[in-house]
Amino acid sequence: MSSSTSLTKASKAPKAGTSAVPIDVLHKDTAKLYTHIHPILLLSLYVFQFKSIVADPVPALVNTLIALGVLQIAYVSICLPPTGGSATPAPVARAGGKKKTAPGKLESGIQGKIIPAFLSLLLSTLAGTPVLAITLVLFGAPLTTHHAHTVLCAAHISFLAVLPAIYVYGVEGEKWRQIVAMFLPIDEVFGAMIGTVLGAWLGAVPIPLDWDREWQKWPVTIVTGAYIGYAVGKLLGGTLLKGKKIMFE
Repeated sequence: MSSSTSLTKASKAPKAGTSAVPIDVLHKDTAKLYTHIHPILLLSLYVFQFKSIVADPVPALVNTLIALGVLQIAYVSICLPPTGGSATPAPVARAGGKKKTAPGKLESGIQGKIIPAFLSLLLSTLAGTPVLAITLVLFGAPLTTHHAHTVLCAAHISFLAVLPAIYVYGVEGEKWRQIVAMFLPIDEVFGAMIGTVLGAWLGAVPIPLDWDREWQKWPVTIVTGAYIGYAVGKLLGGTLLKGKKIMFE
């Protein structure tokens, strides 16, 4: 038997009981601008810290993680609709029977934007990081040594891939089963998640090679691959592959 993977365009009208529609960036000029600037800022941050990460990974990864958390909170708050929200402002009636477009309830204010962003940060730290750390160990990370390195690597992957996903998809079990099974249509959030995971996986390739380079030590190449994969996945998910679904045959 053989299997293949293909991309197909998601239906605009999903079946009853599903909400499999791509996530759109908020329809505001600030959101549309910052969503393109964001990956540049992330990659610039990592490039700036790269030498420090190679020289002394733990403190450098901690410092980079703090900055990453700030940038991710800014990204989701400025660019994305929180769980249950919509990228399109809802029309509201006004005197005379005409309608005008007003910002959605969840698009503004501390309660609608900042609190969900910080809750997403908290959940990606307390839930996403331990799960990913265990996954890294199962895939070959050091079991008896480098514990701080592994946890920090998992935290970076979680902040990149999981934090935005929690913000827009929430914590509903069925939704996360669709994410794990890759049933959702691709958008810049889901694309960034896939890109981060693939990038981290490909980042493991140079580690066992006998090149005797400092940057090959754990977990430098994993984290590097995750950042690059995030930027590539976010770009492709928001443009060329938006709305497509990964089909396994």
